[in-house]
Amino acid sequence: MRAPDTLVMSVSNMSCASCAGRVDKALRQLPGVLAVDVNLATETAQVTYTPDLASRADFIAASTAAGYAAQEHSEDSHGQVQARKQQLAEAYGRRSRLAAFLAAPVIILGMGGHILPGFERLIADVIGQKANWIIQCIFATAVLFGPGLDFYRRGFPALWRGAPDMNSLVALGTGAAYAFSLIATFLPQVLPEGVSGVYYEPASLIVVLILFGRDLENRAKGRTGKAIQSLLGLRVKTAQVRRAGEFVDCPIEEIVVGDVLSLRPGERVAVDGVVHEGSSYIDESMITGEPRPVEKSTGAALTAGTVNGMGHVIYEARRVGHDTTLSQIIQLVEQAQGAKLPIKALVDRLTLWFVPMVLTLAFVTVTVWMIWGPAPALPYALVAGVCVLIIACPCAMGLATPTSIMVGTGRAAEMGVLFRKGDALQLLADVDVIAFDKTGTLTRGQPVLTDLDVADGLGRRAALQVMASVEQGSDHPIARAIVMAAAEEGLDLLPIQDGQTYAGLGLSAHVAGEEVILGTERFMRERGIDVKGYHGSAEALASQGKSVIFAARAGQVIALAGVSDALKPSTQGAIARLKAAGITVVMLTGDRRDAALQIAADLGIDQVHAELLPADKSRVLAELKTKARQSAFVGDGINDAPALAAADIGIALGTGTDVAVESADIVLMSGDLLGVVNAIEMSRLTLRNIKQNLFWAFGYNVALIPVAAGALYPAFGMLLSPILAAAAMALSSIFVLANALRLRYVRAAR
Repeated sequence: MRAPDTLVMSVSNMSCASCAGRVDKALRQLPGVLAVDVNLATETAQVTYTPDLASRADFIAASTAAGYAAQEHSEDSHGQVQARKQQLAEAYGRRSRLAAFLAAPVIILGMGGHILPGFERLIADVIGQKANWIIQCIFATAVLFGPGLDFYRRGFPALWRGAPDMNSLVALGTGAAYAFSLIATFLPQVLPEGVSGVYYEPASLIVVLILFGRDLENRAKGRTGKAIQSLLGLRVKTAQVRRAGEFVDCPIEEIVVGDVLSLRPGERVAVDGVVHEGSSYIDESMITGEPRPVEKSTGAALTAGTVNGMGHVIYEARRVGHDTTLSQIIQLVEQAQGAKLPIKALVDRLTLWFVPMVLTLAFVTVTVWMIWGPAPALPYALVAGVCVLIIACPCAMGLATPTSIMVGTGRAAEMGVLFRKGDALQLLADVDVIAFDKTGTLTRGQPVLTDLDVADGLGRRAALQVMASVEQGSDHPIARAIVMAAAEEGLDLLPIQDGQTYAGLGLSAHVAGEEVILGTERFMRERGIDVKGYHGSAEALASQGKSVIFAARAGQVIALAGVSDALKPSTQGAIARLKAAGITVVMLTGDRRDAALQIAADLGIDQVHAELLPADKSRVLAELKTKARQSAFVGDGINDAPALAAADIGIALGTGTDVAVESADIVLMSGDLLGVVNAIEMSRLTLRNIKQNLFWAFGYNVALIPVAAGALYPAFGMLLSPILAAAAMALSSIFVLANALRLRYVRAAR
């Protein structure tokens, strides 16, 4: 049997949580389904299934048959969805304006008496009540079956299928008010005695308000996808590619691995590649979050979507199309925005039955008013029933969770934090223990020269120049640290002769005719060189976890150097912020215990586990998990992959290996550890935002459905107007969207 496959579909026509629930139900009925996630905010459905039992076409057909047209989601689908949202917003804008224009006479004739004393009597004297109602009927009909026709065209078929949605509630509510008014206008004799009055203005105004609300809602939903739009905007359409010895403009789709491209000043990098010729500074801020441009020269990696500075670079394509880092980031963000958090699963189960429950409540409301309501009971029953149908539309409930996820993960991506797995967004909010790998995570991952104690009579630059000259041919990390330090100070390396390496001890060479020896204290003693005067300094450096290197010339020590893997600039600030947030910080490392303890003391780390093998890290994490609500591990290397997978939440640095990134739940695009702080902050703020939205959405319905049904009438003689019910329903969705959009303005830790 073939391995499970995943299909992501773009689904249209979903207007509320019940719509999403119907699509979910239709997809789950097919054989071989392992998991389904329908997202109202992103208008997508993700299905994991067994290919031997069902095909992609089967799921597309099932969604379409349920009344929600679907197609396979592609990299360009987001742009299509955003364009459709924009078109919908514009269409609803036009329809709401037309509906308002047509409803104006109805509102003036029907409600003018409430605003201008004597207006109602004037109209009755001039044209008469019958003519007044007929004029209202004409314009109300134009509103309901013009701009408002879509509610009936979708709502009633959904009702007949046994899958009522928001459109069904609107269609039933306004349709009932309109039908009653028609009878009162043209066949009043069939109504009970004493029952009179029409409801053209509530029916018309409800349509106007809901169309206006949907206009605002679609505009707001369009803004929730800003992060993806920004990422899509980084893609280039053409690039200069070498063909037959000349550089010509070539569509991005035609570029293949191995092509040679030209990158001119100010242009975006078209595909992932490696510099062949030239050098420049590249702005990678949109990918990594790093604000400063990065120098790129021969052999350096380039990332698609980043911006070239003033230099001209020739580079070779290494990853193209869907394999580029930018495309993978877009895919990860889309997956995160469509994620199904544990809290969302509960909401989905509730909303699936919500509309049938509302229909039942509306029926019960009408029945109660007809039996126990004051005379004439029918108008009271009609108003209360319509209010229940209108006010309970579940738009806000359907948008509460996905919009917060969409905006939160999008803003996180702009900060350089990618949530690869949806549940990590919720779990990270409760993390109280974070374990860090040391080398390459807390530290730079490459040794640097930190100390240089020079003998009397010899300048620092001269000693460093001699040492770097001897080390220039070595690939040892310590040698690279010394050579790099000399390069940073602009020192030219001197020619050497008779260079020799002594494994595990050091090396020697002749510089300007004199033998220079570099190495350990043991190597110096073996060569008969007295190091007593530097013994205390050497012990002090070693106690700090630094590697100690002696340099001697003509049998005399000329310098003592300390080399260590320096902390990243952001490490101290990130650890301090995590501890201030009440999180226990742990270090896991394979390095020597004394070096680990020194770094832990400098940073204020709570626990240290040193001299660990990769399997030992997983064991320690398993122990930590038993004592924590949620634990996380941050790492970057191949040896960190098992630990990343073993933790509740694995956080990988994007600067690390592909294996580590693939094993993680969250990826930090840069090596900046403040990304951990940003990830936790976005997780907590997003979850808080979801809870606020759910409280509003459910609290709104719990509080207002009884009011709509007439619960206040016995005590206060108050009955909610259908117009106010429509306004409250529209405002509930707008409130949820506006609250979610606040996440766009969260500031990254710096």
